[in-house]
Amino acid sequence: MFSIEAIMSTDLITVPPTATLAEARTLMHNNRIHHLPVVNDDEELIGLVTLTNVLAATDSVLRDADNRIHADEILVRDIMVTEIATIDERASLRQAALFIEKHQIGCLPIVTDGMLRGIITDTDFVGVAINLLELAEETEPLEQEIA
Repeated sequence: MFSIEAIMSTDLITVPPTATLAEARTLMHNNRIHHLPVVNDDEELIGLVTLTNVLAATDSVLRDADNRIHADEILVRDIMVTEIATIDERASLRQAALFIEKHQIGCLPIVTDGMLRGIITDTDFVGVAINLLELAEETEPLEQEIA
């Protein structure tokens, strides 16, 4: 039926650890994503920046302008999460879903042989659920009208 490869996103938008918070925020906003893998020069996953990380690191506009920390002064390496749960693309989709549910995480990077291959998000699983519900509806007998 469905496999990890069938639902994972492979056209990934990534950043190096030297990118700024402003760059990460712009990438996330322009691409409508909430998870941004951080990769080194060899394209190996070394961190993850989430929307939550970005929001937490963004300084308040209520702070005095002279004391405000600007998003172009903060590097991704300073806000990224480095302890990242990953899964191999050869794992089952069920294993991935159970892992996301158990650990209450929003995304699960797919790493095979040390290389970032893709990412699965909780939204991807909503898509799978919708497909399964549609299949179930198609196979249900038509409801008989009650006279």
